[in-house]
Amino acid sequence: MTALAPRRIGARTFDFARRTAVMAVVNRTPDSFFDHGATFALEAAVAQAQRAVAEGADWVDIGGLPFSPDTPDVSVAEEVDRVLPVVEAIRAVSDVVISVDTYRPEVAQAVLDGGADVINDVMGLRVAGLAEVVASSGATIVIAHSVGEPHRHHRRPQYQDVVAEVVAYLIERVEYARSLGIAEDRIVIDPGHDLNKNTLHTLEITRRLHEVAAIGLPMLVALSNKDFVGESIDRPQGERLYGTLAATALCVQAGARIVRAHQVRETVDVVRMTEAVLGLREPAYLKHNIDAETD
Repeated sequence: MTALAPRRIGARTFDFARRTAVMAVVNRTPDSFFDHGATFALEAAVAQAQRAVAEGADWVDIGGLPFSPDTPDVSVAEEVDRVLPVVEAIRAVSDVVISVDTYRPEVAQAVLDGGADVINDVMGLRVAGLAEVVASSGATIVIAHSVGEPHRHHRRPQYQDVVAEVVAYLIERVEYARSLGIAEDRIVIDPGHDLNKNTLHTLEITRRLHEVAAIGLPMLVALSNKDFVGESIDRPQGERLYGTLAATALCVQAGARIVRAHQVRETVDVVRMTEAVLGLREPAYLKHNIDAETD
């Protein structure tokens, strides 16, 4: 993988050549697939964000509209009402990086004005107007691979070579972002685990993730508790932590530099241990079989 230069996102600087950031998920929806609305209330969402930061999260990702079309759609105004107060409340007490998971330009503009640092776009800048909002704001953009239309089913997706197609798509989308004035050092890529892909597609992407990392930009992976984990190890939602952590370690080894996670404390430990094994991070301390100095 091409060496990644340090970059500043919001108030924090990340050395993605040697460190992987942990992004905590905070869903302000009543029907999220993992927590089923546990953080829908504003106070619960803010408390979850603060807890994630205390557990070691570098980044908090706020979502007000699920990608899945099996959940009710919401208006732009309702999405803003869900996510903006959380952004403002977190920004008032922390310098943690804040991203908002949205593809709507109106929502992006509102949350960037409210203190967000990043727009996490599962649609890969395919919705008109979003790229221009990001370009004019100086924010960072996460460009994810997906092929379906917003909040619509895309059943039985077909790929000749899913990894090659994901790489080609991301390269084209990055060039599009740059053509509209988004600097390369404000772009993060995401291969889109499970987004318009079946489990075999997502496993192939995970297996060959180094090919996506070779694009040379910081890469985010959003694999926490997803269906490919459950289908791979035959575990229902709520029992996918260990499968998620195994995939997380493999992704960090292959070049992932931002990991989106529901369970922050466990993910931080896995990321730090993987970095230590890879020689990217020094151990927190050395004591075992280290002789004490004597006079």
